[in-house]
Amino acid sequence: MLHCDRCGMTTLDRALDEGLAPTAFAGAIAMAVAMGFGRFSYTPILPGMMTDLGLTPADAGLIASANFIGYLLGAVVAGYGWAAGRERPIALSALVATAALLFAMGLTSSLLLFSVIRFLAGVASAFTMIFTSAIVLSRGLAAANPHVQSVHFGGVGMGIAVSSLMVFLLPAGGFGSFASWQAAWFGGAVIACLGTIIVAALLPEGPAGGKNGEKEKPLVWTRPLVVVTLTYGLFGFGYVIIATFLVAMARQGATDHTVEFLAWLVTGLTAAVSVHAWRRTVPQLGIVGVYLAGLLVEAIGLILAVALPAPYAPLVGGLMLGATFIMVTAYGLQIGRALAPKSPRKALAFMTAAFGVGQIIGPLVAGWLAEGSGSFTAPTLLAAGVLLFCAALTWVEMRRIVAAAGA
Repeated sequence: MLHCDRCGMTTLDRALDEGLAPTAFAGAIAMAVAMGFGRFSYTPILPGMMTDLGLTPADAGLIASANFIGYLLGAVVAGYGWAAGRERPIALSALVATAALLFAMGLTSSLLLFSVIRFLAGVASAFTMIFTSAIVLSRGLAAANPHVQSVHFGGVGMGIAVSSLMVFLLPAGGFGSFASWQAAWFGGAVIACLGTIIVAALLPEGPAGGKNGEKEKPLVWTRPLVVVTLTYGLFGFGYVIIATFLVAMARQGATDHTVEFLAWLVTGLTAAVSVHAWRRTVPQLGIVGVYLAGLLVEAIGLILAVALPAPYAPLVGGLMLGATFIMVTAYGLQIGRALAPKSPRKALAFMTAAFGVGQIIGPLVAGWLAEGSGSFTAPTLLAAGVLLFCAALTWVEMRRIVAAAGA
């Protein structure tokens, strides 16, 4: 469990002191279901699907990209004002849809249907993330309690860790009438149902306060904002390649499934504490410096994921992925808001769109390269190169970004 700076209390204990623990916990569970299972459980389940169904890396990349297209569409649609005042029922409905779509993945073997289901799951996960975050984070902000954010986004990592544990344990759980990948999708659906019940019991009504009805001024594209948006979109391209294929990489040459299980488990556990852990470096590095450090650490992790010998490569790659991808996402958006103080929602919308495009293209390119080369080395090194370019560009423009953002 996360620990509060210099106070010896857990993050959840601190939230409890201010009456926010149920809300923070509801947010964490919602993120675990929608993101940890709805989006990222595809990664540990994918190797079994590729083995049993004969899916190629290109097929796997197509299915992954369908999910990211759905997520991008969901994020864009959710950005309009139609949901004001209805955030809670929409978020809960999206969680129910996530559970149903997880179950549906185990009922087919069609590439087309897999892609359609994952597209819809992407829409559902975007709705849950955006509308649940609007409720949870607004309450943390109103109480000036940053620990609510750490608990909320930590749910993504916990969902990843639980999904890894579930995929590892299910083959010994008496599901002999199903293929392992089918049992994993069904098991995920059951866990998602349980999580939805908990969220429904704990999640309060709409956001605390807010100025959603105010019209923002037109977005001004300054040089720092262009640079941050570009690097953020390229980061989406780079991180998603290893996030999609890490477990498949771990399976190559492995004698059993222990390494792939541990690689994704480590990813989830480190992701769960990453935002809180990196926050401690902000006073020394600044938000832009932490963003730059995250890009560098993840690029190094990608290189080590193909340079180290088995079984260390996927474990180190998973560790460094988990330590960075949620933090870079969160701090990148924070920088974007600071660079456009008169139109923060528009800035976030454009950055989310850039990130979404990167996520869509990444699995397609990686799948194509892996199928042509016979391994995931080339796409992983390409992703590392893209992230190093992002880090270099951020370094060159750092003075301008810091001055413009005041970070």
